[in-house]
Amino acid sequence: MSRITITIPNELIDELLQVVDAKSKTEAVTNAIKNEIKQRKKEKIKSLAGNLDFVIEADELRHGDKRFG
Repeated sequence: MSRITITIPNELIDELLQVVDAKSKTEAVTNAIKNEIKQRKKEKIKSLAGNLDFVIEADELRHGDKRFG
């Protein structure tokens, strides 16, 4: 775990603490960062919609895995 010092406006921290159910400022900021990362990953996945070409047929996906007999 890293320790960092950052300057965040008090109004922003106060609003974050009201919105997020956290026990401390550290927990609130950590949750906000995690949520931002999760949201960006979702957006990246959504941006790939329609851009992937499937070369395997649905039946092969369902029944082609030799591990399952």
